[in-house]
Amino acid sequence: MPDLVIQPKRGWIAIDWNELFRYRELLYFLVWRDVKVRYKQTVLGFAWALIQPLLQSIISFVIFGAAAGFQDKLPLGVPYFLWALAGQIAWQVFATALSMGGMSLVNQQHLLTKIYFPRLFLPTGVIGGSLVDLAISAAMFVCFMIYYHFSMGYTPPITIVFLPFLMLPIVIASLGVAYLLSAVTVTYRDFRFLIPFMGQIWMWVSFVMMPRELLLTHTRFIKYEWLLSLNPMYGLLQGIRRVVLPHMTWNPWHYVIGTLISCGMCVLGAFYFRKTERRFADIA
Repeated sequence: MPDLVIQPKRGWIAIDWNELFRYRELLYFLVWRDVKVRYKQTVLGFAWALIQPLLQSIISFVIFGAAAGFQDKLPLGVPYFLWALAGQIAWQVFATALSMGGMSLVNQQHLLTKIYFPRLFLPTGVIGGSLVDLAISAAMFVCFMIYYHFSMGYTPPITIVFLPFLMLPIVIASLGVAYLLSAVTVTYRDFRFLIPFMGQIWMWVSFVMMPRELLLTHTRFIKYEWLLSLNPMYGLLQGIRRVVLPHMTWNPWHYVIGTLISCGMCVLGAFYFRKTERRFADIA
């Protein structure tokens, strides 16, 4: 049998795709382990994947949709609750990358120091587990669309068939954030305290709860909207809501910019991860 020599490399290390392919079964088991551990010994089990976006959408509906009058800012025939739920379900994937993905290496120190395997699989496994939650939440969203169809005559647009393709940039952005934050957190443990605040701020500037139409009513803010488009989630959430809800306004260029920035984040995160990977076992 040939000898396997494990030694650190210098500089910005390219991703070894052959190695990732050889260990592909390990990624599957890491995703499955993440899902099982998350809901192990819980009374409600996988129902927690529904409760979090559902409760947040209900609170948004009461505070923003009813009390603040954001329902009036949406196009006629678009329920604010469905609008909020669509954004929360898509945002939940990215929020998981920020919180759990950013802490994936720190929480798995015992693996980093005992055995060699592709370290990229740890944050990737977290994102894979979040996609399982996404599938469960998407089924709940379909149930609510059926309810609004029979109660209010709501009919989803035919563009909803493009939803899986529009979710892809969000997954790419989530991978990039998970790679970057997980690598930074191992070296600088202060980021453990910064990540929760980062998630809250990022959610507000992504307009997860506030409709973009609120900005369009203030002409002085329209010319500065390009600054918001530098946040990839701002444009990507616009695209998600555009394909699942009728008559929604959006700027396609914001979605294109968000997609390009997401791809850049993923490349930067992956290569920074590989650059710092050689010292993970020493400082974890």
